[in-house]
Amino acid sequence: MRARWHLRVNSLVLLWLLAATVVAVAHRGIPEARWVMAHLLLLGAVSTAILIWSAHFAEAVRRRPLPGGHRGQALRLALHTAGAVAVVTGLLTGAWGVVVGGAVAVGAGAVWHATALVVQGRGALGVRLGWTAWYFVVAALALPVGVVLGVLLARPDIAGDTAARTYVAHVGVMLLGWVGLTVVGTTVTLWPTMLRTQLDGDAHRAARHGLAVLGAGLSVMLAGAATGSLVLTSAGVGTYLLGLLRTSWPLLAEARRRPPAAFAPRSVGAAWLWLLLCVATWTVLLATAPGWPEAQVRLGGLLAPLAVGFAAQVLLGALTHLGPMILGGGPSAVRAAIAVVERGGTARLVLVNLGLALFLLPAPSLVRVGSSLLVLGALVTTPVLLVRAAVVSRRSAAAPQTGPVALPAAQLLTAPPRRPMGPTLVAAAALALVVAGGAAADPASLGHGTSAAAAADPTGRVVVVEVEAQDMRFEPSRVEVAAGDELVLVVTNVDTTVHDLVLDSGAASGRVAPGATTRFEAGVVGRDLAGWCSVAGHRQMGMTFDVVVTGADGADGGALAEGAQVGPSGDDAHGHDGSSIRSAAQDMDLREAPGPTFVTRDAVLPPAPATTVHQVTLEVVEVEREVAPGVTQTLWTFGGTAPGPALRGRVGDTFEITLVNDGSLGHSIDFHAGALAPQEPMRTIEPGQTLTYVFTATRSGIWMYHCSTMPMSLHIANGMAGAVVIDPPDLPPVDREYLVVQSELYLGEQGGIADAAKVGAERPDAVVFNGHAVQYRHDPLPARVGERIRLWVLDVGPNRPSAFHVVGGQFDTVYLEGAWTLGGPGSDPGGTGGAQVLGLHPAQGGFVELVLPEAGSYPFVSHLMVDAERGALGLISVTD
Repeated sequence: MRARWHLRVNSLVLLWLLAATVVAVAHRGIPEARWVMAHLLLLGAVSTAILIWSAHFAEAVRRRPLPGGHRGQALRLALHTAGAVAVVTGLLTGAWGVVVGGAVAVGAGAVWHATALVVQGRGALGVRLGWTAWYFVVAALALPVGVVLGVLLARPDIAGDTAARTYVAHVGVMLLGWVGLTVVGTTVTLWPTMLRTQLDGDAHRAARHGLAVLGAGLSVMLAGAATGSLVLTSAGVGTYLLGLLRTSWPLLAEARRRPPAAFAPRSVGAAWLWLLLCVATWTVLLATAPGWPEAQVRLGGLLAPLAVGFAAQVLLGALTHLGPMILGGGPSAVRAAIAVVERGGTARLVLVNLGLALFLLPAPSLVRVGSSLLVLGALVTTPVLLVRAAVVSRRSAAAPQTGPVALPAAQLLTAPPRRPMGPTLVAAAALALVVAGGAAADPASLGHGTSAAAAADPTGRVVVVEVEAQDMRFEPSRVEVAAGDELVLVVTNVDTTVHDLVLDSGAASGRVAPGATTRFEAGVVGRDLAGWCSVAGHRQMGMTFDVVVTGADGADGGALAEGAQVGPSGDDAHGHDGSSIRSAAQDMDLREAPGPTFVTRDAVLPPAPATTVHQVTLEVVEVEREVAPGVTQTLWTFGGTAPGPALRGRVGDTFEITLVNDGSLGHSIDFHAGALAPQEPMRTIEPGQTLTYVFTATRSGIWMYHCSTMPMSLHIANGMAGAVVIDPPDLPPVDREYLVVQSELYLGEQGGIADAAKVGAERPDAVVFNGHAVQYRHDPLPARVGERIRLWVLDVGPNRPSAFHVVGGQFDTVYLEGAWTLGGPGSDPGGTGGAQVLGLHPAQGGFVELVLPEAGSYPFVSHLMVDAERGALGLISVTD
C-alpha cells in the first residue's frame, strides 16, 4: 500500500522534472524560458516533493499519521499542482486573473499542509525527534508569503527599486524559507540514516538553535526588503548563514565518522555545500551592492547554483535514497533497486558539480553551453534510473527468493559495492573535451604565430610590465625590452567591459573581467611582438600593444607575424590589412533567390497593445542566419532576430525592458525613445548578466534602439538594432501598415561576424531591408488597389543614409522625426502637394502613406541607387 502511494504521488515529481527538461532543451523557442525552467523545477518538482516527503518524515518522527491520511495529502497535492500549473500558464499568457487564482491555490495548499502538521503535533507521542517537524511548519508558512511576493512581481505596474526589493524578498523566502528550512529539518534525521551512523550528540541542540537563528534571519531579511535597507537585508541573509553553519557542525561530525560512500549522501552533501556557498556569496553581494537593481542583478547570478547545485541535487539525492526503501519488496528487491540507482553515481556527481562550476566561471561561451548540456544530461539520468529501479524492484519482488537470507535493507549500503571507474573517466573526459573545445574556439586561449624568442640568448633577467586596459587603449601601448630578457605582463582591466591581450607569439592573457588583474608570461623575447585585444572590433578601435626589442639584429622580425589571423567569428578575425580571411561577399549573388530554409521577415507592424506598461525581455543571442543569397553570418541579436523585435506603444506608456546577455561577450542597449541618464541603464553587461531598463515614452515617432557597447558601429552592423514605434496622438487608421528597417552588411567570412575593418572604412557589401538583401523581391508585401498603405521606415545604419522611395507611387502623407511634413490631422484633404522620397540619416525614421492606383508590382528602394543595386530593394504586390 505504501509503495503504491509513493509511486503514484512521486510520479508528479518526475513529470515536473520532465517538463523542466523539455523547456531546458527547447528554451530558444519558449518565451521567458529561464523563468519557466526555474518554476517548473522549484514550484513544481521541488515543492511537490516537499509536500510528499515532509508529510512522510513528520509521520515517521512523530509516529502518528497526518489528519485525513493519504486522502488529505492527495487533495493538497492536487490543489498545489493545479495552482502551480495556473501560475505558470497565467504568466506566460498574460492572464492576470489566472495567476492570482493559481497563487491562491498554492498558498492555500501550503497553509492547509501547515495546519495538518500542527494538528498532528498536538496528539503526537513525546518522541525524541518529533519536534523537527516544526521546521516543516515554518517552511510551509513561508510559502504563502513567497507566493504573495511573486504575484506582486507579476503585476505590470511594478518597477524600479520596488520591483527589485520584491524580487530579492521573493527569492529569499522561497529558496531559503520554503525549500531551505524543509531541507535543514529533513537533513537532521536523513543525513545520519544515509550514512548508516548514529545521530551526533549535538544534533538536537544544533537543530533547535538552527531553527531559531534561521527563522530570525528570514525575518530580518524580509524587514530589510520591506524598509528598503540593503544593510538590514544583508544582515538577515548573514544571520541565516550563521544558522546554517550551526546546523552543519553535527552533520560534519557524522560525515567524519562515516564518510559518504553512496550517490545519495554525496549528492545531498554537495547540495549542502552549494547552499552554504550561495548564502555566503549572497550576503557579500547584498552588502556591497550600490542599489537595489544591482542587488537584483547579482542575485540573478546565484539562481543557477541555488536551483541546480542545491535544490535539484538535494531532491535527486533524497529520492535516490528513499526510493528503493519505499518500494520495498524484500531485501533482494531493495538491493536490486539500489544497484540501479547507483550506476554511474560518481560520474553524475562529477558532471553536475564540475559542470556547474564551469558554467559559472567567466569561461568562453562554448564552454558554458557545453557544460550546461552535460549538467542537464547528468541530472536527467537520475530520474530515468529511478524509474528503472522501480521496474527492477517489482520484478525482483515477484521472483522466488532462493539462496541464503539477505541482509536487512538498512544494512545494504554499509559496504557499498565497488564502482567501475569507466563512467567517471568518461565524465572527466567529457568535461575536459568541453573545456578544450571551448578554448579552441576562443582566440584568447589559442596560440598564434611564431616563437617570441627568435634567436636571442636568454639573459636571465625578468622584466615585469604592468598594462592597463581602458577606453579602447592599452596603457602603455608600447614597451621596450632588451633581447633575451624574459617578459611578464600584468594586465589590469580598469574598463567596464571585458578585454584581453593577445601577442602574435601565442601568449595571451585570457579574457579579463572589469576590475580584474591577470598575469601571463610572454617568455624570452628576441624579436618585436605585436599585441592586441581580440574581443570583436576592439583591435580596430585602437587596442594594440607593441613590444619593441632593443639590442638584437633584425629586431623588426615581428612584422610578418603582425598580420597573423586570430580566432573564429566572435573575435578579431583579420590581420592589420583586413585581408587574411576570405570574405563571404565573394559568394553573394543578389540575382538569386533566398535559400530554401530562409523565412521572410514579416514586415506587418501590429497595432500598439492596449496596456500602458510594456514588459519585455530581450535575450542577447548569437545566431547564424542567411543575410543574402549564398551568405550566412553569425549575428549578435536582441531576441534572436536582426533587426530586433519591434516595440510599439503610445505617448505616456512605460517600457520595462529586461536585457539578458546569453552571448559570448559584453553587450548593452540604448533606447532613443526614452530620455534618461545613460550611465546605469545603458551600461555593458557581461555574458550571463541581466539589467533592467525602464523608460517612459514622452514623444512620438519611430525610434532606434541599439547596442551601445564599443565599437558601437560593429555591434550595430552585426545585427544589434531595432525599432520602437510611439504612435502620434490621433494617428488615423490605415488599411495596411508595414515596418521597414534599413541597415548595412559588412560581410566577414562565411558564418562569421561582420568585418570590423570594412565597417571602419565605410565599405558595405550590401544595404538591406529588415536584415536580408532580397527577401521582399521574392516575397513581396501584399496590398490591394485603393488601399491606404503606411510604411514606417527606420535607418539604423550604422553609416549609410536612406532615400526611401516607392517606384510608381507618390506620398500624400509624410511624417519625419516626430513631425508631419505633409498631410496629417487637420491638413487640407484637397491639397495637391506630394512627396517622392523620405530622406533619412542613420538613426532617423518616420513614415509615409500612399494609395497605389492600379494592380502591379511596385518596387520600394533607397534612391541612393548604388544602395538599391546592392540590396536595398523590395516589392509591393498590388492586386485588384
